[in-house]
Amino acid sequence: MPIRSEVFGTRADGSPVELYTLTNAAGLEARVMTYGGTLVSLRVPDRAGRFGDVVLGFDNLRPYLAKHPYFGSLIGRYANRIAGGRFTLDGRQYALPCNDGPNHLHGGPHGLHTVMWRAHAEDDASAQLVLSYCSHDGEEGYPGNLDVEVRYTLTDANELRLDYKAATDAPTVVNLTNHAYFNLAGQGTILEHVLQVHASRYVPLDPKRIPLGVLAPVAGTPFDFTTPQRLAARIHDAHEQLRIGPGYDHCWVLDKRAGEMTVAAELVDPASGRVMSVRTTQPGLQVYSGNFLDGTLRGKGGVAYPTHAGMCLETQHLPDSPNQQAFPSTRLASGDVFQHTTIYGFITRS
Repeated sequence: MPIRSEVFGTRADGSPVELYTLTNAAGLEARVMTYGGTLVSLRVPDRAGRFGDVVLGFDNLRPYLAKHPYFGSLIGRYANRIAGGRFTLDGRQYALPCNDGPNHLHGGPHGLHTVMWRAHAEDDASAQLVLSYCSHDGEEGYPGNLDVEVRYTLTDANELRLDYKAATDAPTVVNLTNHAYFNLAGQGTILEHVLQVHASRYVPLDPKRIPLGVLAPVAGTPFDFTTPQRLAARIHDAHEQLRIGPGYDHCWVLDKRAGEMTVAAELVDPASGRVMSVRTTQPGLQVYSGNFLDGTLRGKGGVAYPTHAGMCLETQHLPDSPNQQAFPSTRLASGDVFQHTTIYGFITRS
Protein backbone atom coordinates (compact mmCIF):
# COMPACT_ATOMS: atom_id res chain seq x y z
CA MET A 1 0.00 0.00 0.00
CA PRO A 2 1.28 3.49 -0.79
CA ILE A 3 3.10 5.57 1.81
CA ARG A 4 4.59 8.96 1.07
CA SER A 5 6.67 11.27 3.23
CA GLU A 6 7.39 14.98 3.26
CA VAL A 7 8.87 17.56 5.59
CA PHE A 8 6.10 19.02 7.77
CA GLY A 9 8.33 21.75 9.22
CA THR A 10 11.41 22.29 11.32
CA ARG A 11 11.97 22.56 15.06
CA ALA A 12 13.76 25.44 16.78
CA ASP A 13 17.10 23.65 16.37
CA GLY A 14 16.53 23.36 12.63
CA SER A 15 15.86 19.61 12.64
CA PRO A 16 13.15 18.51 10.21
CA VAL A 17 9.88 16.87 11.26
CA GLU A 18 8.65 14.29 8.77
CA LEU A 19 5.00 13.72 7.91
CA TYR A 20 3.98 10.29 6.60
CA THR A 21 0.75 9.73 4.68
CA LEU A 22 -0.76 6.24 4.71
CA THR A 23 -3.54 5.40 2.24
CA ASN A 24 -5.58 2.22 1.80
CA ALA A 25 -7.35 0.77 -1.25
CA ALA A 26 -10.64 2.49 -0.33
CA GLY A 27 -9.01 5.92 -0.12
CA LEU A 28 -8.85 6.24 3.66
CA GLU A 29 -5.90 8.39 4.66
CA ALA A 30 -3.95 8.72 7.90
CA ARG A 31 -1.15 11.27 8.35
CA VAL A 32 1.39 10.76 11.16
CA MET A 33 4.37 12.97 12.03
CA THR A 34 7.58 12.06 13.78
CA TYR A 35 7.23 14.79 16.42
CA GLY A 36 5.28 13.18 19.25
CA GLY A 37 4.33 10.26 17.00
CA THR A 38 1.28 12.40 16.33
CA LEU A 39 -1.79 11.39 14.32
CA VAL A 40 -2.24 14.66 12.43
CA SER A 41 -5.28 13.72 10.35
CA LEU A 42 -7.55 10.80 9.56
CA ARG A 43 -9.84 11.06 6.54
CA VAL A 44 -12.78 8.65 6.30
CA PRO A 45 -16.01 8.71 4.23
CA ASP A 46 -19.52 9.57 5.37
CA ARG A 47 -22.64 7.72 4.20
CA ALA A 48 -22.60 9.66 0.92
CA GLY A 49 -18.98 8.74 0.27
CA ARG A 50 -17.65 12.21 1.09
CA PHE A 51 -14.29 12.09 2.87
CA GLY A 52 -13.69 14.21 5.95
CA ASP A 53 -11.03 14.58 8.64
CA VAL A 54 -12.32 13.13 11.92
CA VAL A 55 -9.51 14.11 14.32
CA LEU A 56 -8.71 17.51 15.79
CA GLY A 57 -5.34 19.14 15.20
CA PHE A 58 -3.50 21.80 13.23
CA ASP A 59 -2.58 22.47 9.61
CA ASN A 60 1.11 23.06 10.30
CA LEU A 61 3.85 22.15 12.75
CA ARG A 62 4.21 25.38 14.70
CA PRO A 63 1.18 25.03 17.05
CA TYR A 64 2.12 21.41 17.77
CA LEU A 65 5.48 22.65 19.07
CA ALA A 66 3.67 24.96 21.52
CA LYS A 67 1.65 23.69 24.44
CA HIS A 68 -1.56 22.01 23.25
CA PRO A 69 -3.96 19.43 24.70
CA TYR A 70 -2.12 16.38 23.29
CA PHE A 71 -3.92 16.47 19.90
CA GLY A 72 -3.22 13.05 18.34
CA SER A 73 -0.07 12.48 20.42
CA LEU A 74 1.48 9.24 21.59
CA ILE A 75 1.40 9.31 25.39
CA GLY A 76 3.86 7.84 27.90
CA ARG A 77 5.74 6.70 29.75
CA TYR A 78 2.59 6.75 31.85
CA ALA A 79 -0.73 7.83 30.38
CA ASN A 80 -3.19 9.52 32.73
CA ARG A 81 -2.38 10.76 36.24
CA ILE A 82 0.00 9.67 38.98
CA ALA A 83 -0.94 11.17 42.34
CA GLY A 84 1.54 13.66 43.76
CA GLY A 85 4.03 12.79 41.04
CA ARG A 86 5.33 9.93 43.18
CA PHE A 87 5.28 6.14 43.22
CA THR A 88 7.19 3.38 44.96
CA LEU A 89 8.63 0.47 43.01
CA ASP A 90 10.51 -2.41 44.62
CA GLY A 91 10.90 -0.40 47.82
CA ARG A 92 12.31 2.72 46.17
CA GLN A 93 10.35 5.96 45.74
CA TYR A 94 10.51 7.86 42.48
CA ALA A 95 9.61 11.53 42.00
CA LEU A 96 8.13 12.75 38.72
CA PRO A 97 7.44 16.32 37.55
CA CYS A 98 3.94 17.56 38.38
CA ASN A 99 2.35 19.17 35.34
CA ASP A 100 -1.33 18.89 36.33
CA GLY A 101 -1.63 20.77 39.60
CA PRO A 102 -0.30 18.40 42.27
CA ASN A 103 -0.19 15.44 39.89
CA HIS A 104 1.95 13.98 37.12
CA LEU A 105 0.02 13.74 33.84
CA HIS A 106 0.70 11.85 30.60
CA GLY A 107 4.39 11.23 31.21
CA GLY A 108 5.21 14.77 32.29
CA PRO A 109 5.84 18.02 30.40
CA HIS A 110 8.52 16.34 28.28
CA GLY A 111 6.81 12.99 27.82
CA LEU A 112 6.67 10.93 24.64
CA HIS A 113 4.32 13.49 23.09
CA THR A 114 7.25 15.93 22.80
CA VAL A 115 10.03 13.68 21.49
CA MET A 116 11.29 12.95 17.99
CA TRP A 117 10.50 9.39 16.96
CA ARG A 118 12.56 7.44 14.45
CA ALA A 119 10.37 6.36 11.53
CA HIS A 120 10.48 3.40 9.17
CA ALA A 121 7.79 2.97 6.53
CA GLU A 122 6.78 -0.49 5.35
CA ASP A 123 4.87 -0.62 2.05
CA ASP A 124 3.58 -4.17 2.01
CA ALA A 125 0.14 -5.79 2.23
CA SER A 126 -0.94 -2.86 4.40
CA ALA A 127 0.38 0.66 4.82
CA GLN A 128 2.56 0.54 7.95
CA LEU A 129 4.65 3.13 9.76
CA VAL A 130 6.94 1.94 12.55
CA LEU A 131 7.99 4.56 15.11
CA SER A 132 10.66 3.91 17.73
CA TYR A 133 12.21 5.82 20.62
CA CYS A 134 14.54 5.07 23.53
CA SER A 135 13.49 6.79 26.76
CA HIS A 136 16.64 6.88 28.86
CA ASP A 137 16.93 6.00 32.53
CA GLY A 138 15.80 8.98 34.60
CA GLU A 139 13.90 10.67 31.76
CA GLU A 140 10.99 12.55 33.42
CA GLY A 141 11.95 10.69 36.60
CA TYR A 142 11.23 7.14 35.40
CA PRO A 143 13.69 4.32 36.07
CA GLY A 144 15.23 2.11 33.40
CA ASN A 145 16.08 2.56 29.75
CA LEU A 146 12.82 1.93 27.90
CA ASP A 147 12.78 1.01 24.22
CA VAL A 148 9.37 1.84 22.74
CA GLU A 149 7.95 0.89 19.36
CA VAL A 150 4.55 1.94 18.00
CA ARG A 151 3.35 0.61 14.67
CA TYR A 152 0.59 2.47 12.80
CA THR A 153 -1.16 0.28 10.21
CA LEU A 154 -3.94 1.37 7.85
CA THR A 155 -5.68 -1.76 6.58
CA ASP A 156 -7.97 -2.40 3.62
CA ALA A 157 -10.66 -3.29 6.18
CA ASN A 158 -10.82 0.47 6.91
CA GLU A 159 -9.05 0.09 10.23
CA LEU A 160 -6.32 2.16 11.83
CA ARG A 161 -4.34 -0.26 13.99
CA LEU A 162 -1.83 0.75 16.66
CA ASP A 163 0.54 -1.89 18.02
CA TYR A 164 2.49 -0.83 21.10
CA LYS A 165 5.63 -2.59 22.31
CA ALA A 166 8.10 -1.66 25.06
CA ALA A 167 11.01 -3.33 26.84
CA THR A 168 13.22 -2.15 29.71
CA ASP A 169 16.61 -2.97 31.20
CA ALA A 170 15.39 -2.31 34.76
CA PRO A 171 12.02 -2.48 36.53
CA THR A 172 9.76 0.46 35.66
CA VAL A 173 6.09 1.34 35.11
CA VAL A 174 4.56 1.70 31.65
CA ASN A 175 1.17 2.82 30.33
CA LEU A 176 1.04 3.85 26.65
CA THR A 177 -1.83 5.24 24.56
CA ASN A 178 -2.78 7.66 21.81
CA HIS A 179 -4.60 10.92 22.62
CA ALA A 180 -6.54 11.57 19.40
CA TYR A 181 -9.63 13.76 19.70
CA PHE A 182 -12.36 12.34 17.45
CA ASN A 183 -15.24 14.26 15.93
CA LEU A 184 -16.99 12.04 13.40
CA ALA A 185 -18.98 15.00 12.08
CA GLY A 186 -15.73 16.78 11.27
CA GLN A 187 -16.94 20.02 12.84
CA GLY A 188 -19.00 21.41 15.72
CA THR A 189 -19.19 19.36 18.92
CA ILE A 190 -19.57 15.69 19.79
CA LEU A 191 -22.70 16.25 21.92
CA GLU A 192 -24.99 14.64 19.32
CA HIS A 193 -22.68 11.64 18.97
CA VAL A 194 -23.94 8.34 20.36
CA LEU A 195 -21.54 6.34 22.54
CA GLN A 196 -21.54 2.75 23.75
CA VAL A 197 -18.87 1.43 26.13
CA HIS A 198 -18.65 -2.27 26.99
CA ALA A 199 -17.92 -1.75 30.67
CA SER A 200 -20.05 -2.27 33.77
CA ARG A 201 -17.63 -0.45 36.10
CA TYR A 202 -15.69 2.81 36.06
CA VAL A 203 -13.06 4.55 38.21
CA PRO A 204 -14.53 7.36 40.37
CA LEU A 205 -12.22 10.26 41.19
CA ASP A 206 -11.51 12.66 44.03
CA PRO A 207 -11.65 16.44 43.38
CA LYS A 208 -7.99 16.33 42.19
CA ARG A 209 -9.01 13.72 39.57
CA ILE A 210 -7.16 10.91 41.35
CA PRO A 211 -8.87 7.51 41.76
CA LEU A 212 -10.66 6.90 45.05
CA GLY A 213 -9.32 3.34 44.93
CA VAL A 214 -12.62 1.62 44.18
CA LEU A 215 -14.33 0.43 41.02
CA ALA A 216 -17.93 1.64 40.94
CA PRO A 217 -20.85 0.14 38.99
CA VAL A 218 -22.15 2.26 36.13
CA ALA A 219 -25.72 1.00 36.55
CA GLY A 220 -28.14 3.77 37.47
CA THR A 221 -25.61 6.55 36.75
CA PRO A 222 -24.82 8.81 33.76
CA PHE A 223 -21.73 6.60 33.31
CA ASP A 224 -23.89 3.73 32.04
CA PHE A 225 -23.12 3.42 28.34
CA THR A 226 -23.67 -0.34 28.20
CA THR A 227 -26.36 0.56 25.68
CA PRO A 228 -25.91 3.38 23.10
CA GLN A 229 -26.55 6.83 24.59
CA ARG A 230 -26.48 10.33 23.12
CA LEU A 231 -23.79 12.40 24.86
CA ALA A 232 -25.99 15.50 25.20
CA ALA A 233 -28.57 13.53 27.16
CA ARG A 234 -26.10 12.65 29.94
CA ILE A 235 -23.09 14.92 30.05
CA HIS A 236 -24.90 17.75 31.89
CA ASP A 237 -26.29 15.50 34.62
CA ALA A 238 -25.84 16.80 38.18
CA HIS A 239 -23.88 13.68 39.20
CA GLU A 240 -20.97 14.57 41.51
CA GLN A 241 -18.41 12.82 39.28
CA LEU A 242 -19.45 14.83 36.23
CA ARG A 243 -18.88 18.04 38.19
CA ILE A 244 -15.31 16.90 38.92
CA GLY A 245 -14.60 16.41 35.19
CA PRO A 246 -16.25 18.76 34.48
CA GLY A 247 -17.86 16.32 32.08
CA TYR A 248 -16.42 12.92 31.25
CA ASP A 249 -12.75 12.47 32.10
CA HIS A 250 -12.91 8.99 33.59
CA CYS A 251 -11.61 5.50 33.00
CA TRP A 252 -14.04 2.65 32.32
CA VAL A 253 -12.99 -0.89 33.31
CA LEU A 254 -13.70 -3.03 30.27
CA ASP A 255 -15.68 -6.25 30.64
CA LYS A 256 -12.98 -8.60 29.38
CA ARG A 257 -10.23 -10.99 30.36
CA ALA A 258 -6.68 -9.69 30.70
CA GLY A 259 -5.03 -9.33 27.31
CA GLU A 260 -8.14 -10.33 25.36
CA MET A 261 -8.90 -8.40 22.17
CA THR A 262 -12.51 -7.20 22.40
CA VAL A 263 -14.73 -4.33 21.32
CA ALA A 264 -14.35 -1.61 23.95
CA ALA A 265 -16.59 1.08 22.49
CA GLU A 266 -18.55 2.33 19.52
CA LEU A 267 -19.01 5.99 18.60
CA VAL A 268 -21.66 7.06 16.09
CA ASP A 269 -22.40 10.39 14.41
CA PRO A 270 -26.01 10.05 13.22
CA ALA A 271 -25.76 13.11 10.95
CA SER A 272 -22.89 11.83 8.79
CA GLY A 273 -23.50 8.12 9.29
CA ARG A 274 -19.90 7.58 10.37
CA VAL A 275 -19.37 4.80 12.92
CA MET A 276 -16.10 4.14 14.74
CA SER A 277 -15.50 0.97 16.73
CA VAL A 278 -12.62 0.65 19.21
CA ARG A 279 -11.12 -2.79 19.82
CA THR A 280 -8.27 -3.32 22.24
CA THR A 281 -6.27 -5.70 24.41
CA GLN A 282 -5.98 -3.00 27.09
CA PRO A 283 -7.99 -3.29 30.36
CA GLY A 284 -9.37 0.26 30.45
CA LEU A 285 -10.80 3.05 28.33
CA GLN A 286 -10.36 6.69 29.32
CA VAL A 287 -13.25 8.73 27.96
CA TYR A 288 -12.51 12.45 27.78
CA SER A 289 -15.17 14.76 26.37
CA GLY A 290 -12.95 17.75 25.56
CA ASN A 291 -14.04 19.61 28.69
CA PHE A 292 -11.18 22.11 28.72
CA LEU A 293 -11.38 23.17 25.10
CA ASP A 294 -12.81 26.69 25.24
CA GLY A 295 -12.63 28.17 21.75
CA THR A 296 -9.25 29.84 22.22
CA LEU A 297 -7.40 27.20 20.19
CA ARG A 298 -7.82 27.49 16.43
CA GLY A 299 -7.29 24.27 14.57
CA LYS A 300 -7.43 23.14 10.98
CA GLY A 301 -8.71 25.78 8.63
CA GLY A 302 -8.50 28.35 11.43
CA VAL A 303 -11.66 26.96 13.04
CA ALA A 304 -11.96 27.54 16.80
CA TYR A 305 -12.37 24.40 18.90
CA PRO A 306 -15.20 24.95 21.42
CA THR A 307 -15.87 22.92 24.55
CA HIS A 308 -16.66 19.29 23.59
CA ALA A 309 -15.27 19.77 20.06
CA GLY A 310 -13.79 16.27 20.24
CA MET A 311 -13.85 13.07 22.25
CA CYS A 312 -10.84 10.99 23.30
CA LEU A 313 -11.24 7.24 23.64
CA GLU A 314 -7.86 6.34 25.12
CA THR A 315 -7.24 2.63 25.58
CA GLN A 316 -4.93 2.16 28.54
CA HIS A 317 -4.31 0.76 32.02
CA LEU A 318 -6.09 2.36 34.94
CA PRO A 319 -4.94 5.77 36.24
CA ASP A 320 -2.52 6.00 39.17
CA SER A 321 -2.07 2.22 39.16
CA PRO A 322 1.47 2.42 40.65
CA ASN A 323 -0.17 3.83 43.82
CA GLN A 324 -3.34 1.69 43.71
CA GLN A 325 -2.72 -1.82 45.01
CA ALA A 326 -6.20 -2.99 44.00
CA PHE A 327 -5.64 -2.05 40.32
CA PRO A 328 -3.86 -4.28 37.78
CA SER A 329 -0.10 -3.77 37.93
CA THR A 330 1.70 -1.62 35.36
CA ARG A 331 5.14 -2.85 36.47
CA LEU A 332 7.41 -3.92 33.64
CA ALA A 333 10.41 -6.03 34.56
CA SER A 334 13.64 -6.44 32.65
CA GLY A 335 13.15 -9.28 30.17
CA ASP A 336 9.38 -8.78 29.93
CA VAL A 337 7.63 -7.01 27.07
CA PHE A 338 4.76 -4.54 27.24
CA GLN A 339 2.61 -5.39 24.23
CA HIS A 340 -0.89 -4.13 23.43
CA THR A 341 -2.99 -3.44 20.35
CA THR A 342 -5.80 -0.99 19.65
CA ILE A 343 -7.84 -0.91 16.43
CA TYR A 344 -10.10 1.93 15.30
CA GLY A 345 -12.52 0.59 12.67
CA PHE A 346 -14.76 2.70 10.41
CA ILE A 347 -18.05 1.93 8.66
CA THR A 348 -21.12 3.98 7.70
CA ARG A 349 -24.80 3.54 8.43
CA SER A 350 -27.78 4.91 6.57
